Amino acid sequence: MARLLLLVAILAEVTATTALKASDGLTRPLPSLVTALGYGIAFYCLSLALRHIATGVAYAIWSGVGIVLVTALAWWLHGQKLDGYALGGMALIVAGVLLVNLSPAAAQP
Repeated sequence: MARLLLLVAILAEVTATTALKASDGLTRPLPSLVTALGYGIAFYCLSLALRHIATGVAYAIWSGVGIVLVTALAWWLHGQKLDGYALGGMALIVAGVLLVNLSPAAAQP
């Protein structure tokens, strides 16, 4: 259940961040509402997930998956350019998340 809550938190945060771009500086009501609700849901679900997942592990997953998903959506929806440096950086982030998750010491909540 904790992993599911973390997944919901990540998806809500990615949705909120994507809507933030569309909100045009929080001047458009619907994207601004999606942003506020998305971040609220994200932090609530993250707080529940942290009851059972170590903070460092949860945050590594949150940030790593979030960066990759937000970047992919920015590429798809907004035409953001991704060069070798960006892709290499994301690969290093994913590798770092994997290493944090493989650490036996980091697994304790």
